[in-house]
Amino acid sequence: MLAGLRDHDPARELATATRLRRDHPAELVSAALGMARLRQRAVAKFGAEDAYRMFFTPNGVEQSTRRSVAEYRAGRFAALGVRSVADLCCGIGGDAIALARLGIRVLAVDRDPLTCEVARANAEALGLSDLIEVRCADVADVDTSGYDAVFVDPARRGGRGRIFDPEAYSPPLSWAVEAARKAPHAALKIAPGVPHEAVPDDAEAEWISDGGDVKEAVLWFGTAPGARRATLLPGGHSLVGAGLPDPAVRPVGRYVYEPDGAVIRAHLVADVAAALDGGGLIDETIAYVTSDELRATDYASAYEITDVLPFNLKKLKAVVRERGIGVAVIKKRGSAVEPEDLRKKLKLAGPNSCVIVLTRAAGAPVMLLGREIRA
Repeated sequence: MLAGLRDHDPARELATATRLRRDHPAELVSAALGMARLRQRAVAKFGAEDAYRMFFTPNGVEQSTRRSVAEYRAGRFAALGVRSVADLCCGIGGDAIALARLGIRVLAVDRDPLTCEVARANAEALGLSDLIEVRCADVADVDTSGYDAVFVDPARRGGRGRIFDPEAYSPPLSWAVEAARKAPHAALKIAPGVPHEAVPDDAEAEWISDGGDVKEAVLWFGTAPGARRATLLPGGHSLVGAGLPDPAVRPVGRYVYEPDGAVIRAHLVADVAAALDGGGLIDETIAYVTSDELRATDYASAYEITDVLPFNLKKLKAVVRERGIGVAVIKKRGSAVEPEDLRKKLKLAGPNSCVIVLTRAAGAPVMLLGREIRA
């Protein structure tokens, strides 16, 4: 039944349910339609080939690791020579699947019986049962001493939504850190907004973005203690901090660079600026870098700036009208103006396009107009 629901239209679900109930029990039809909806949602994270073979719970879809991120992390484990991993708080098995596909033996542990059944079903559906053992248990009761590495993905959501205090994770970050220190190698998945002061001195901290969106931070043990890393997917570009001081503030030059969110979270804007010719900040509190020469970088989007104007809505309206701007990408950083509100007020019309950046330069509100430089 599920195979036949792969391309079902949710808008026609009532008609589909009526048709299926002629031959199947109502409870089975309801469960199948629910799973079909979850599989459609999961395509964005797992890809169609896997998503339509796997099984999900609503929380499993929401909280599971995106396939590209799980594969990248599994590759790091493999590069360390890891051949077995204790995956604690495994959820529906997304990370265990990525590890097993590299030939790594996985003990996948979760305390929720339904989640464990789903993880087992996914391992079997993808032909990985020989490498993934699923165990329903409290992670605190699991002996991980026989494994090369530990991976912990604590629950970071509660009844009221996201949990921001690492000690309120389940299990708490302090417990996960101690579990990590007992293994030759370990990785702890945490929220990307974790304060840098909460990162243990003996851990490497890595922030990972995928398609420009920051997905997670990871604390690595047994790699490079004290290192700070930003990794951009797809492509796997990885920037390791050199401990540089903050760049100097300078006037806005011909080019402005917007560092990737993972670079900003990792506090590596100075490393991006150092790779640019004469790169500096446009404001000491704003993560925009500027330079007079164009330099290729994997870690920031580049814009050629044609106008640097004090913020003035009337002036901006006049400029876009005079230049026939019908399409505008509006970005903001350090500005109270909301891009969509501004878009309505500008009443854009015409054949031309531009990028409008609302920000601050040397403490003053400014409008930067220009165009994006495509690689």
